Amino acid sequence: MPRGKWGRDKGALETLIKDRAIKGIVIGLPRNMDGSEGPRAQSSRGYARNLSEAFDLPVMLWDERWSTQSAEAAMICQDMSRAKRAEAIDSHAAAIILQGAIDRLAGGVI
Repeated sequence: MPRGKWGRDKGALETLIKDRAIKGIVIGLPRNMDGSEGPRAQSSRGYARNLSEAFDLPVMLWDERWSTQSAEAAMICQDMSRAKRAEAIDSHAAAIILQGAIDRLAGGVI
């Protein structure tokens, strides 16, 4: 679900969390390539804080610096057209972020 204004998102998220029995949330943390954090990263941290307080769920912030490049490389390997890549890039990058977090929680990535 694309992030928007907190007030609008809260109701939709509450429904998703209940309907899907969600036990935790992973949010991409948009760091700069040098590892520093700008305004977008601070906004993500604030959103994560709101989520954690509102839903009493663990929230993991995941460095998303390479997720889009990894997703695009995978789609190119699948011979996906540029137009289809443009439509699907965000969901593929989100899947990479989620898989990285799952692998880390499972002990597969440090």
